[in-house]
Amino acid sequence: RYRDRIAVEHFDLTVAAGEIVTLVGPTGCGKSSVLRAVAGLERPAAGCIEIGELVIDARHDVPPERRRTGLVFQDFALFPHLTVAQNIGFRVSDPAVVDHWIAALGLESHRDAMPATLSGGQKQRVALARALAHAPALVLLDEPLSNLDAALKASLRWQIRDALKAAGVPAIWVTHDQDEALSVGDRVGVMNAGRLEQVGEPEQCYRAPTTRFVARFLGDGVFLRGRLSDGGVQTVVGRSVVGDAETARRVARSGEVDVLVRTHDLDLEPDERGNARARPGCIRSACTKARSFRSGSATRCASPTARRCRPASRPVTPWRCSGRTTAESRATPRRRIGFTTWSTRGKRPQCRFSCCS
Repeated sequence: RYRDRIAVEHFDLTVAAGEIVTLVGPTGCGKSSVLRAVAGLERPAAGCIEIGELVIDARHDVPPERRRTGLVFQDFALFPHLTVAQNIGFRVSDPAVVDHWIAALGLESHRDAMPATLSGGQKQRVALARALAHAPALVLLDEPLSNLDAALKASLRWQIRDALKAAGVPAIWVTHDQDEALSVGDRVGVMNAGRLEQVGEPEQCYRAPTTRFVARFLGDGVFLRGRLSDGGVQTVVGRSVVGDAETARRVARSGEVDVLVRTHDLDLEPDERGNARARPGCIRSACTKARSFRSGSATRCASPTARRCRPASRPVTPWRCSGRTTAESRATPRRRIGFTTWSTRGKRPQCRFSCCS
């Protein structure tokens, strides 16, 4: 609580030994406030925090230095007057521990360098090594990759994850990047307005969101109106089977429901009436014939002409949405060139026209 404003409430989370839990949510939802309370930088107004045998609440506080938590900041927070080895070894009595984490995080060639001479990725590895060198009971990472460029984020997230797993230490990783949260976390917690909306394995949160907010926040998707009947749901694109029809019927007593549809829920099949043609080097098509997703009526949408694109290895087959929802489908969108192109990882040929601007 910050004066009269409640920052976090009804938050209940247990992190198992060696587990990485990512907390994701929009700006201002309370992610960093959770870390600050666990680290001891904020005092909880109610409830309790348990770290090993330590129990912290509003009346029994434990100072940050006695909580055995390692905090990795998004702005690195390195000592500018100390070398890499001195930063990692700050208040560490065993030099072998310092050497271990310098080697584990690939910092051997920079051990005598000053922080001002390091790149953003190198600084973040130093900050992580400093946190792990103290053998913490819990590591807290506050958006550790937010100050790095996109290309570096993709590789560094796995280096950080591997280091945490090698240390066998549990961690809470706060981020606002959905891809980052879903890829590095053993479990994902989705926060909104100070509350934990859902916590579970990444695939569970993505495929079976418990609230509309989680469904919209994790990945792209649309909601279709549907009606429950005979163990299934009828929508404008056809009929689908409901996994737990009894529960759905109890929740939606009127029978009216909203059905979440993501890209991988759609199956694709060739449409011989399509007129898009592609050849190595460019796309030659004034327009492409598509089928309206909702009404099924034929529509025409403009596509670029004579755009340069990567050579295709084989002829391109026009595709249309078949309107059938299937859990086994693995259709994923590729590039947009005025209309959406698709590829499938099955026996059907891949759509090869991916145009680059």
